[in-house]
Amino acid sequence: MLHISQVEASIGGSRILRGVDFAVASNKVFCLMGRNGVGKTSTLKSIVGLLTPSRGAIHLDGHDITHWSPDKRARAGIGYVPQGRDIFPFLTVEENLHIGAIAQKKKLNGQLDRVFELFPIIKEFLPRKGGMLSGGQQQQLAIGRALLTEPKLLILDEPTEGIQPNIIDQIGEAIKLLRSEGKMSILLVEQYLDFCKELADDFAILNRGAVVCAGPVEALTDEVVKAHLTV
Repeated sequence: MLHISQVEASIGGSRILRGVDFAVASNKVFCLMGRNGVGKTSTLKSIVGLLTPSRGAIHLDGHDITHWSPDKRARAGIGYVPQGRDIFPFLTVEENLHIGAIAQKKKLNGQLDRVFELFPIIKEFLPRKGGMLSGGQQQQLAIGRALLTEPKLLILDEPTEGIQPNIIDQIGEAIKLLRSEGKMSILLVEQYLDFCKELADDFAILNRGAVVCAGPVEALTDEVVKAHLTV
């Protein structure tokens, strides 16, 4: 589905990614892990087109998208919820939901009802400004907005960061349901270990811009965690 092959990238002259290589299977949840500052967000930015690799290739459904623009990648089926969520604080919840679909010239039919099913609180707050929501509610809104573009690949960067436990549970249940439907792959950057173990099918761990361990989530043992994730 998605294949990252020996991707290298630099920011401000400093090499950030050093041959990142992994694959996300169709209709699976893949968790990209690692300590702070090892290149996780930069890897996601290279996938969505916000960071241009100096070497390597990125393939989506067999197509080389390495040099595609971000908007072309979005139209090809990549949905992205960045760290910090990036909702529009002065637009209403309803306007925030519609904006992604409008940008891709997609008509919304039953998709809104699907988002309300996953995140019921969003429906209650449709007239409210996005900036008035709690952090957890903004995260649900950002995920809902991405889902309305009907992505083949949904990318979530630290969806549990700073979120209250009950909303973490709701986001987890939504990811489980999306996976069970078999209509998209999900690439998840996450530091909450239990969240990854519960949701992921496969994982990779980054260190200093390269993958140092990868495999099915069952291989994410205490020894692996101690070696590569414990601070």
